Amino acid sequence: MEKERKSKRKRKDFEIYISAIRKAINLYKPHDALPILALYIANDYITRQDLNERVEEINSYLENKYSSASLSQGISRVLNNTDIVEVKVVKGVKYYKLLDDVKSDIAKMLKIVFKEQEIQAKLEAEKISEREAMIDTFVEFLRNYLGDDGKPIYMNKIADLITITGSKSLLIDYSNLNSFNSTLAEKLLEDPEKVIPIAQDAIFIVLKEDFLEEKPFLIHPRFYNLPRTVFVKNVGDKHINKLIQVEAVVTRVSELKPFVTRAVYLCKHCGHEMVRLQKPFSPMVKVSKCENCGSRHIELDVTKSTFIPFQTVRFQELPNNMKPGEPPRFIDAILLDDLVNVLIPGTRVRITGILRLLPDNTSFATFKKLLEVNCIEVLDQGLEDIKIEEEDVTKIKEFLRRPDLKNLIVKSVVPTVKGYDWVKWGLTLAMFGGSTITFEDGTRLRGEIHTILVGDPSTAKSTIVRWFINIAPRGVYTSGRGATSAGITAAAVYDEISKSWMLEGGALVLADQGVAIIDELDKLSDDAKKSLHEALEHGTVSVSKAGINANLNARATLIAAANPKYGRWNRMKTLPEQIDLDPALLSRFDLIYVFLDEPDETWDSEVARHILKVRNKGKVAIEPPIPTDLLRKWIAYARLNYNPKIPENLWDLLIRYYVSLRKRAKKQEEDKESGIKPLPITPRQFEAMIRLSQARARMYLRDTVTREDVDEALRIVEQMLRMVAMDEEGEFDVSILEVGRSSRKINKEATILDIIKELQDLEDWGAPEDDIIKESIKYNMSAREVRTILRELIEQRKIYIPRERYYKVCG
Repeated sequence: MEKERKSKRKRKDFEIYISAIRKAINLYKPHDALPILALYIANDYITRQDLNERVEEINSYLENKYSSASLSQGISRVLNNTDIVEVKVVKGVKYYKLLDDVKSDIAKMLKIVFKEQEIQAKLEAEKISEREAMIDTFVEFLRNYLGDDGKPIYMNKIADLITITGSKSLLIDYSNLNSFNSTLAEKLLEDPEKVIPIAQDAIFIVLKEDFLEEKPFLIHPRFYNLPRTVFVKNVGDKHINKLIQVEAVVTRVSELKPFVTRAVYLCKHCGHEMVRLQKPFSPMVKVSKCENCGSRHIELDVTKSTFIPFQTVRFQELPNNMKPGEPPRFIDAILLDDLVNVLIPGTRVRITGILRLLPDNTSFATFKKLLEVNCIEVLDQGLEDIKIEEEDVTKIKEFLRRPDLKNLIVKSVVPTVKGYDWVKWGLTLAMFGGSTITFEDGTRLRGEIHTILVGDPSTAKSTIVRWFINIAPRGVYTSGRGATSAGITAAAVYDEISKSWMLEGGALVLADQGVAIIDELDKLSDDAKKSLHEALEHGTVSVSKAGINANLNARATLIAAANPKYGRWNRMKTLPEQIDLDPALLSRFDLIYVFLDEPDETWDSEVARHILKVRNKGKVAIEPPIPTDLLRKWIAYARLNYNPKIPENLWDLLIRYYVSLRKRAKKQEEDKESGIKPLPITPRQFEAMIRLSQARARMYLRDTVTREDVDEALRIVEQMLRMVAMDEEGEFDVSILEVGRSSRKINKEATILDIIKELQDLEDWGAPEDDIIKESIKYNMSAREVRTILRELIEQRKIYIPRERYYKVCG
């Protein structure tokens, strides 16, 4: 034992001498310092043989030993350097000694080095003493901090990690640490790079001493519930290298990559190993040449190096934290080890981490902000962000007792816009939403009530849909004019930090479990419109781009506005004929409201007076009966606490209504044996009735749907069908929504196509128009109706005109 201590002491002394020599003399190779040290210690003339033995002895004490060949070359270089050594020949034998000037330079440098070592040793001792004290404090905290039940919280958590969960993270509540030792807690915020490893060492000690783990596995201390939460936009220079807490939404997630924490470099020439510890927020520390022999043939030994999973994410400011018109700010972050594969785009999180800086790739002296994440808390619903006091709940329940509640709500919704009470009422119910059911096999029955506003311009459609951002507990607004498919759903983007492709969530993903508002929906690109189908029906977005295959949640209620193709609404045409949206997409909206701008002296006077009143008196003129903030809390509270179901005693009512509507399809005589039958209602509209019933019950803070809720839902759906799904004979036909034309019109088109096919080969130029009309009259069609259908068939490119008033079928 004593021999080992002496060996260590001698090694340390030799290393100090060698360090001083390297600083005092400009050496060709690092190991040239060994023969100079041997000559310095000898302090007299010695032979080459004696020098060889002394150098070998010094080398034997060093931790990183040099090869004999390297030492021999170094000795020769030193002995041949007349600026370092003087030579004396006695009886044919050469003797060597350091020049006095060289010895003097080394002696001076040694004094400096020893002084530095002394100061460094003192500082190290102080640091070790402080570090050990902090470790002891952490150990005491882990062992002795008790919960409300009188049991040690963190000892139980560590036991669970070992025996049950197998997790590598120990979650530590900052408020607990602060109440135990406020000085240590403050030190954690100010110098996390020092304190977090100390906490990790304390966990290691507890594992060994309290749980008798001979080879303790690595457990990361994860700190949450910090005293202050910083907005993404406010993260700046004052937070550099500090532990901060941020609430944000995930917009991008990269693929996993292995990150080397301990890189072992191997010299291919002499086999010497060199270890370099790496930091995830800094460029990789490499070895350019061997410390032993100076060779540049170096490579990373991956078998001896240590790797952990690495992932980059981008966090964006929560929509609720942004002012109107303010662009969203973001910050990139690093996830390591067991924190990876936790997040997907659209996830709302509260994260703690250390703010780091990366050099910006510009000519300016600027840096990129990067967050090294320590802990992640997933905020599942996003509704908890809204603080609801008991006083707020009391006010809500007072409003619920009012018999004129519906009137109060429509007056409180978009108060700057006069009228449209039925639209405001339906949109408010959509904000509350129905009950979502997810089965064990993954099948999901949505509760979101999707709504679209269409019709004449200058009827306040955009103003109405934009207003609902004010009361959406989680809302994302976008306009179809500049949006792409990727901007609406998700995109694959290249990440400069991880140098890989990563997913970036679009508006529907970011609005998951909230409300997505799209103005000018008809202006979306065709790809963007197609991408909406899956999101509206199933609440997901599938992405297959750049080698990434993913399924992201997009469980958002969609509220949209759209304009007619030809500027104004035409009562003679169906909804799908007038709006640039696929009928299959339109059919996925539970509520469709048509806005008509028709002159009416009384109504126009009231609207003009309302506009002047608002413009003149401002906010005072439109004070809503129910404050906007309270209505927002009302929605959040109801969605969090109530999940209404329809009792069995109301099933018969809904079933009878559904069946009676289906029976209302009056068949024309020619439709009895062939053709498409009109359908007044389908299961899609039936589910909309269920969702609206549940939404009204939720608004009234009930878990059970009542007869009044069902009656109101039936009335709303029937009113909508009268607007957008009424055929030429005044009957409901949802084919207008799902196909774009009524069943009767589809059958008539098919009949005329059959007539043209029969007649087109009888004359050179095809079927004459007069003959087509004559035959069509047999099927109860007027000449005007036939000419209209012929024009539509030409627009659909099903027939063409080879000569004026002659027709042929295409293909």
